[in-house]
Amino acid sequence: MIEEGRALFLQIAESVEDSIVDGSLPEEAQAPSTNELASFYRINPATAAKGVAVLVDKAVLYKRRGIGMFVAPGARERLLAERRAAFADRYLEPLLTEARKLGLSAEDVSALIRDRALAPAAPMNEGDAR
Repeated sequence: MIEEGRALFLQIAESVEDSIVDGSLPEEAQAPSTNELASFYRINPATAAKGVAVLVDKAVLYKRRGIGMFVAPGARERLLAERRAAFADRYLEPLLTEARKLGLSAEDVSALIRDRALAPAAPMNEGDAR
């Protein structure tokens, strides 16, 4: 799971966020401790703590004194909204820019997306990375 070239603490934070978004770590559930994260990912506990701190700063996790970290109410919806906005910036803006260059209307783009979504998945060739 660890990616070269990306800060480990951000990867840890994203991993916990993924668990919240997919529902495996529901709101008000206890989040993995810094030591559990450090042990699982075989990293320094200070690095894991930095990842947890990112989530506390974003109001995704909160601390219950003497008990541990818990998923904040509304965290999943906040993360989904954040990810939708990032998706639009990363994928939709470039798509729309290219569509305008090609003279495609919103309906044309919608039709292309619909056709691709309904098409059977192409078999992967050896060496394809998906």
